[in-house]
Amino acid sequence: MFPKDFLWGGATAANQFEGAYNIDGKGLSIQDIMPNGVRGPITEIPTKENLKLNGIDFYHRYVDDIKLLSEMGIKVFRMSIAWSRIFPNGNDQSPNEKGLQFYDNVFDELKKYGIEPMVTLSHYEPPLALCRKYDGWKSREMIEHYAKYCRVVFERYKGKVKYWLTFNEINVTVISPLLGGGIITPREQVTKQDLYQAAHHQLVASALVTKIAKEVDSKNEIGCMINAAANYPMTCHPDDMIQVMETQQEIDYFTHVHCFGEYPFFADRIYKKYNVSLKISEEDKTILKNTVDFISFSYYNSKTVAKDTSKYDLADGNLHRGLKNPYVSYSKYNYPIDPQGIRYVMNHMYSTFGKPLFVSENGLGTIDEVEVKDDGTIFVSDDERITFFNNHISEIGKVISEDKIPVFGYTAWGIIDLISAASAEVTKRYGMIYVDLQQDGSGTLERTPKKSFDWYKLIIETNGKSLTPLK
Repeated sequence: MFPKDFLWGGATAANQFEGAYNIDGKGLSIQDIMPNGVRGPITEIPTKENLKLNGIDFYHRYVDDIKLLSEMGIKVFRMSIAWSRIFPNGNDQSPNEKGLQFYDNVFDELKKYGIEPMVTLSHYEPPLALCRKYDGWKSREMIEHYAKYCRVVFERYKGKVKYWLTFNEINVTVISPLLGGGIITPREQVTKQDLYQAAHHQLVASALVTKIAKEVDSKNEIGCMINAAANYPMTCHPDDMIQVMETQQEIDYFTHVHCFGEYPFFADRIYKKYNVSLKISEEDKTILKNTVDFISFSYYNSKTVAKDTSKYDLADGNLHRGLKNPYVSYSKYNYPIDPQGIRYVMNHMYSTFGKPLFVSENGLGTIDEVEVKDDGTIFVSDDERITFFNNHISEIGKVISEDKIPVFGYTAWGIIDLISAASAEVTKRYGMIYVDLQQDGSGTLERTPKKSFDWYKLIIETNGKSLTPLK
């Protein structure tokens, strides 16, 4: 079902995972003014009182954490580099050596266990000073600073890192401008023109650093990262089908540029719909020709849409939020649980863009029930999470064996419990390793494998043969 060299792994992000936000010369990022996650409000000056839960201290515990991951048997670890750990203000004259050395240490530790790093260069955390100066990616000036940062890390980690992702969920900039684009202007004051221009600057930056990566090391493999969802019509009314088409094209817009080096044929219709007049230079068009090697994507839920939404109940979701689909189940957070949707997404991506695929995020955020045993140890029986992963990975197996689509890896999101980006919660847990951290900041930070840890370990050992049929 799965190829013998399939990369099984787990995914994290520096801002939700590392902690040590002000240690060893690190500067602040936009995450440090988002104590409640994307739903706001933001703060002007981060303080101990209003700073959100700041990761699970991977910065000081990476040796033990990587050892745990090796015990699980993972082959690839998706992580991000904190831009402001390398350039504290984003535009510093020279990089922060202590930040560079930290990631050297992490990569060396991963290599010790034969774990391949996959590194996201910008995962929702551009330097705060840079965003305050330019209002994030609304400004073309960001391209130069991002390219400088990327060149530094490409050169520093040449031979240590092969797989790179340029921007995490790059299409989120037009959905959540602060999270995706570092745009500090209040959401209600940000126009569609601002959003699509900011996205253009990111797309140019992504293509530019793809070029730089190949110049530094021809062995580098560069991917884009898309926030994906299967889009379904609520009814078979033609209006609902057209709504699906347009909703999907607003995601495909970003993937198309990464894969074909130009804007898609439907871009003009999007611009007309939103009254956008994109400022794009001839140099931009040339840079965009530097296309990616593969497509990576996140998938948490499907989305159901209709032309007229007034008579339907709403569902929640990971940024892709739609109507209540009566044919799927729902998580405790009202996310549609739709394993077949990931197969639909992957078939759409490959038939449309023709690039190898990598599932870089997939997971279930839920409230874990923690059992304290008589000897004081804890046990987390997360059967709901096991079922979620089993069913989604089973569908990926069909994509590979039945649909004959090249898929070379899968990283479960939040392999170790971390802080939710959407809500800044730790109680909404994703991991297969439990972290003793509570919402009030209390806890020992001790790590404990959950039931899903042993389940995933067996999946990796058997290369997917121990999966059970869809249930």
